Amino acid sequence: MKKQSKLFQYIYVLWLILFVIIPIVVLVIQSLHQMDGQWSLAHYKVFFTSGMYWQLMINSVIYASLITGLTLLLGYPMALFLSQTKHKQLWLMLVILPTWINLLLKAYAFMGILAKDGILNQTLSIVGLGPLSLLFTSTGFVLVASYVELPFMIMPIFTAMESIHDEWLQASRDLGATKWQTFRYVIWPLSLSGVKSGVQAVFIPALSLFMLTRLISGNRVMTLGTAIEQHFLVTQNWGMGATIGVILITMMVVMMWLTRKGRK
Repeated sequence: MKKQSKLFQYIYVLWLILFVIIPIVVLVIQSLHQMDGQWSLAHYKVFFTSGMYWQLMINSVIYASLITGLTLLLGYPMALFLSQTKHKQLWLMLVILPTWINLLLKAYAFMGILAKDGILNQTLSIVGLGPLSLLFTSTGFVLVASYVELPFMIMPIFTAMESIHDEWLQASRDLGATKWQTFRYVIWPLSLSGVKSGVQAVFIPALSLFMLTRLISGNRVMTLGTAIEQHFLVTQNWGMGATIGVILITMMVVMMWLTRKGRK
């Protein structure tokens, strides 16, 4: 068993070096490399002295926060329902199923749904609510991004709730606690670790979304993710793109540290 454990440790360390450490090192090196072949911190200076990049960073945080908040608002009750229903595996499969579909396919599907003559507006017109303009808007982007990220909020919260023993809930009721008091003093504190994991799982990738900003918001939402795409694929300024990538990774690490700090 000890030999197997050490083998798995070596494999994990090797995977970490090849797919995490080396790519980050390459990104940092690229961020220091100028288009004229020189090495300097010029790209970082441009980033921190440019109002445009500061605005993109603020936009990234705002939209990531909105997406995280919406998924938490929807995901927590769904996770609570999943933990208490009889057919957990069936509902769990329905939650996980959308993650198997390619993001590009989901984006194009939502373009059809949210279009002016799409399914959503046709349905709203039938019930007399009139058409809504959601495609190529920031609202549409937040809704679609929240749908995409929702399973990653539900799963860790559901896992945390599954670890809550029924005896603890029964003891709470035996002591005269109402359903609200049981939730407030038992379920919520014991599921908080799942909430923190869910916030990490949603907020971090939401910071760097770029495909949905292109297809759903029609470039009306500009974030650091879209800036990275621009520099790597359009302007060919890989150094600046790598610099934004390094700063984005730093923001993600800070977020992970903040959500882990309060754990006991």
